[in-house]
Amino acid sequence: MSNPRHSTQPPEPFPRPVSEERAPGETAIAPQVASSPPASLPPPCETELLAQAKAGDHLAFAQLYSLHKKRIYSLCMRMVGNAAEAEDLTQETFLQLHRKISTFRGDSAFSTWMHRLAINVVLMHLRKKGLPLISMDEAMEPAPERSPGRGFGALDLRLSGSIDRLALERAVGDLPAGYRLAFVLHDIEGYDHQEIASMLDCSIGNVKSQLHKARLKLRDALRKLPRQPGQEVVRR
Repeated sequence: MSNPRHSTQPPEPFPRPVSEERAPGETAIAPQVASSPPASLPPPCETELLAQAKAGDHLAFAQLYSLHKKRIYSLCMRMVGNAAEAEDLTQETFLQLHRKISTFRGDSAFSTWMHRLAINVVLMHLRKKGLPLISMDEAMEPAPERSPGRGFGALDLRLSGSIDRLALERAVGDLPAGYRLAFVLHDIEGYDHQEIASMLDCSIGNVKSQLHKARLKLRDALRKLPRQPGQEVVRR
């Protein structure tokens, strides 16, 4: 009886790879691949969502809400300094968006248009509450002229890691309403003095003065925070 270890029978051939040479006229057979679930489709881009939302697609509007709600809430929170009010204003902003989305023409980025809509909602809310959008002392006195050498550098919001971000947000929230609005709109949202003056219905000089005083108050508040040796508030 022959030992199977030393069988003279040739081994069974392995399946030939597709790339191996074939006889003339022979058709290649693709290897069988285990079936896998189909890949999920990529989410639609914002442009598609906008078009669908304008056409009344509620699911598309819900996706726009998910994309932008955190940024809008953050903006409202900075402007009013109250979490409950910021939540209500965020909801109001998206209600306004639902009514006005058909008016968006794409002249600017949608996020910019949304920010402007949220700012208008907040300002209208503050006016209804009877809160002055500029501080009363600023309304009663002219904006002081700054002399060379007496200007204060703006706060560097990066602060080289020396100031805790939450502490900075608390300091901004503690500013008087008029100072806070000027600071948020200019130093955080990037609007220029003329745009802010138009939003707040005041003079450019008042905007500059409020912004200057807001920075002074923030710097004073941040100086009082405990810091590690060698850390300091950075100016620019």
